[in-house]
Formats: sequence, structure tokens, C-alpha cells
Amino acid sequence: MPIIEAHELTKKYGETTVVDTLNLKVEEGEVLGFLGPNGAGKTTTIRMLTGIIAATSGYAAIAGQRTDGDIESLHEKIGLLTETPGFYDKLSAMRNLEYFAGFYRMADAGAAIENTLKLMGLWERRQDRVGTFSKGMKQRLALARALVHEPKVLFLDEPTSGLDPEASRDVRELVKRLSSQGRTIFLSTHNLTEAEELCNRIAVIRTRLLVIDTAGNLRRQFFRSEVTVTLESISPHVAETVKGLTFVEEMREEGNRLVLRLADPVKNRPELVKAIVGAGGAVI
Repeated sequence: MPIIEAHELTKKYGETTVVDTLNLKVEEGEVLGFLGPNGAGKTTTIRMLTGIIAATSGYAAIAGQRTDGDIESLHEKIGLLTETPGFYDKLSAMRNLEYFAGFYRMADAGAAIENTLKLMGLWERRQDRVGTFSKGMKQRLALARALVHEPKVLFLDEPTSGLDPEASRDVRELVKRLSSQGRTIFLSTHNLTEAEELCNRIAVIRTRLLVIDTAGNLRRQFFRSEVTVTLESISPHVAETVKGLTFVEEMREEGNRLVLRLADPVKNRPELVKAIVGAGGAVI
């Protein structure tokens, strides 16, 4: 049975429909990317799936439990990283986690806090005030807070938003580590590259669910882009060589430029350039 289910899930504010009849299933241990531009309904969907707001119609279930029922029991099963997590800045990282862990029924909260802080690389800073932490460190602490009670499902809402490249890379590596442990992760993002790197499947939403598939299939179907190669000149031999490449789906000449549609632009570019140079072409 899927661990996350949404059935005709809809949210309206007055006459405005924010999420429209969402049907979705996520299997246990899967990392699902929830991809869409700002305002597409991603955060609203997460809020409905985690029981923070009620759906206008339809329903959702997490690990067999409906999200419009016993909210306290539901929150034992889920961990949530919000887009802008808040902490008590004058308290230490340890004290913050002790406070938040108190909301859950836990056999050994102290051990769980130690484990999550070590997992997030924050154990050595556990006694430092959170107000002294960088944004990236606060994001890792927010992940620790979401994980401290060992939830069945982890919801991450734009986990790298606003972070510098190094902090973003650290967070992505942590998500990969959590995925390797078999955790179910629902990851909201507007970054296709991030979704491709981290997720088993990607659901594309813009108020309605547009499509759901693997990253490779989605890129082939919807995110193909033209590649333009500028040469000093295009000889018939170069043109025939490029046209004969198995991954070149379409080619046209525009002056001294070749405009191409490739099966996989990222993967095929190096081989394309190699073939052009091998045929005597001078790329500029």
C-alpha cells in the first residue's frame, strides 16, 4: 500500500483554486520530487498532506491514516521541514531539540537528539546558541528537528531555498544520505536539476498535477532544448557526420551555426563536439 495517498485533493480560497483535484501515490522508501514554479500549489499541498490546513474537498492519507482525523497521531508519523523554519535563537541547538522532541512520545529522547545532531554534523556545536548559526547550519538543525522522532515520512519544502551554493550542496548530500537509509521523502522544489539529482520520480504541478514520471522520461518528453554549435564554416562532411549521429533527432543550418535537437543534451554534448572536430569542423 502506498505510504502517501491523495485523492481528488482540492484547496480553494474563495473563488481561487490553489490545488485542483490532486491524485497522487508515493511508495514507501521513495523520494518524490514535487516540482513547480512559485505559486503552483506546492506548499499548500504539503500543508494539506501534513494536516496543517484542511482540504476544501478530497482527502489524503499518510501510512494509512487520513490527514483530516487525529492530527497528533498523524504528526507522530511525519517530519516537516518548512521553507522558513523558526528556532529559539537564544537557546542552544541541544535545548531547541529537547523542546521540540517534547511534543512526541519517545522512549529515549536524549539518544535520538544525539543521533540526529551527529547525523547532521552539529554535535560539536550542540551547546552553541542557534542565533550564532549560519543559515546553512540552521537548515541542518531544522532537518534534525524533522527527524528527531523517527518519522515514517519526511516532507521537505524547498530545502535549499535561499542557501548559498556550498550550503545547498551540503543539504542535498544529507537528503541523499537519508534516501540511502530507505526513508520516504516528499521534496518540494522549483529546481529541476535538484529534483533530477535527488528524486526517484518527479511530479510536476501547476495548480493541477500535470505529469508524474522519472526524471529521465520527463526530460526527454518535456524539457528538451535546442543546442546551437557555432563553427567557422560548415562543410558538407561535417553536416553529414552530425546528421548521422544516432542521438541527433533534428538538425538545421543557420549560416555558420548548427541548431540541433539531441536525445539527451547534457549527456550528448561532449560526443557531439568530438564528432564535429573529428570531421574537421572548427568550433568557435
